[in-house]
Amino acid sequence: MQVVDASPNVLSQRLRELEATGVLRRRKLPPPAASQVYELTEWGAELESVLVALGRWGARAPLAPPEAGMSLDAHVLSLCTLFDPALAAGVEATLELRLGEDRFRAEVADGGLEIVRGEAVAPDATIVTDHGTLLALSHRRRELGEALRSGDVEIEGDEQVLATFLGLFTMPEPAAPAVVG
Repeated sequence: MQVVDASPNVLSQRLRELEATGVLRRRKLPPPAASQVYELTEWGAELESVLVALGRWGARAPLAPPEAGMSLDAHVLSLCTLFDPALAAGVEATLELRLGEDRFRAEVADGGLEIVRGEAVAPDATIVTDHGTLLALSHRRRELGEALRSGDVEIEGDEQVLATFLGLFTMPEPAAPAVVG
């Protein structure tokens, strides 16, 4: 597998095309961010189940190439991909994810998960970490207690809410590696 980076010009063109066809819309975040962001339109949001299915399929890759790093947005999207609604039955929580300079509001309610950019108003818990640590915790490759002791994670609010949140994600069984012969 070869990983190809899109140049800024190619990426800008693709975003303009998706905006022109009504899949995305562009808006400006309020200060202090004051950045331009793209978000799915209502019609574009209908792609969510397809993207989640593709994400779960990709998570089963038997051997991810070491050079295939993931961006912050890909990490956050993977949380939505690996979210297990059955585990969220009866869970109602709002969390703020502080990943470096980026802030996300994560809401679990009615067996669903919504994660959007921005701060949460009166969250039940706030986690301060980096996106790699958050992913390791949600993929159960790292224990929360160990990450807290090492200083890689700080929690404001209810630690149990965060522990419950981290338990709402399941990794699909890995696909068998291809046999070349």
